[in-house]
Amino acid sequence: MIKNDIWITEMAQQGLISPFEPSLIRKVQKDDSVAVQPVISYGLSSYGYDIRLSSAEFRIFRHIPGTIIDPKNFNPQNLEPTALHTDANGSYFILPAHSYGLGVALEKLEVPENITVICIGKSTYARCGIIANLTPAEATWRGHLTLEFSNSSSADCRIYANEGVVQLLFLEGEPCAISYEARQGKYQDQQEIVTLARI
Repeated sequence: MIKNDIWITEMAQQGLISPFEPSLIRKVQKDDSVAVQPVISYGLSSYGYDIRLSSAEFRIFRHIPGTIIDPKNFNPQNLEPTALHTDANGSYFILPAHSYGLGVALEKLEVPENITVICIGKSTYARCGIIANLTPAEATWRGHLTLEFSNSSSADCRIYANEGVVQLLFLEGEPCAISYEARQGKYQDQQEIVTLARI
């Protein structure tokens, strides 16, 4: 069963999502300014929670002649850090056309033992050609999600930091025999940095 805003709010008080925004934010006040600025929405929705992209780092895959990306022997040199830019619209990273990048969630998650979380793309970015890979956070997983994005368009695209970037859906099931924590999952307790592929 998919969990609703009432459940998400109750569980956030127990550490499910931190920091937690109890409503869907579409405008924010920047700095000491009186004016409010529109943002790509984040926070609580009816049956999900829109998390933000952290400004901590964003990495883009680059082609190194003669190399192959190997998930069993990942070469961090295949990922290039990209600069955080800021203008009147906010802070953002640029994901070049037909490229793939990794970012990290600003919010930290602590998934309960009878829940699995699915991460899906937001329509605002989908309409720009940005595809967020569908990824899970399993029962008892903790940390900041590493987020994966593909720019399928023929134009460079901004991905805004500190604004909504993907939606989380919380699915409840019967208790599992072995949770992510119990089996000592390799991505447990991820920090607010991009975590590379591990085996």
